[in-house]
Amino acid sequence: MNNDVLAVVAGKEITEADFDAFKVRLPQEQQAYLQNPEAVAYFKEQFVAVYLFAELGKEEKINETKEFKETVAQIELDVLSQMAMHKVLSEIEVTDEEAKAYYNAHQASYMKQDSAHAKHILMESEEDIKKVQGEIENGTMTFEEAAAKHSTCPSRQQGGDLGEFSRGQMVPEFEEAAFAAEPGKMVGPVKTQFGYHLIKVENRSNAAVASFEEVKNDVKNILLQQKQQGVYTAKVAELKAKYCK
Repeated sequence: MNNDVLAVVAGKEITEADFDAFKVRLPQEQQAYLQNPEAVAYFKEQFVAVYLFAELGKEEKINETKEFKETVAQIELDVLSQMAMHKVLSEIEVTDEEAKAYYNAHQASYMKQDSAHAKHILMESEEDIKKVQGEIENGTMTFEEAAAKHSTCPSRQQGGDLGEFSRGQMVPEFEEAAFAAEPGKMVGPVKTQFGYHLIKVENRSNAAVASFEEVKNDVKNILLQQKQQGVYTAKVAELKAKYCK
């Protein structure tokens, strides 16, 4: 824990450890700015300013006003409610056995489409891409080397690798060629709206049900939400019977 003092406000030391706790509470979109030293310095100023204005509030007796007390009471109610609810819901668990039973009963929901893993070379000219095709076929360079050297697609940085894709994700001409190609063999040139492609399919998978291990986390999240909703509803009913008299 870093106890370096950032400021002393009305006799109270404001430390780096206090600031670290403050950073955790920042909205997610602001967390990224904490990589910038200038942004960190700005946030530290804002953090210390909170204490400064709080002291001003005490000096002007704002903390003695009805509005202040009502606001604090509402905040206390909200926080107390949220923490009590979290305690109830955090005790809920989903076992692997429960998840497997749900998966077995809903396998149709976990069907994977046909997919292919392919690399490609994209060029504007059919004449130029045929020259590159010839260089690959005669062994002057590999498909990946040719992609890195000649392709106009950003995938050139990965040797033309497009990763895995399913039907419907590529333009029709490219998709038709890719799903008809023999894995490991180069096909093309294939003309699309983007230019001319040479395509090499690394592997292809037919439509199939995703394995339990592939979707286990998703299944557990679904069951957890269902359980939490059930527990929440039952707890509200129980608390109504107990407190609403």
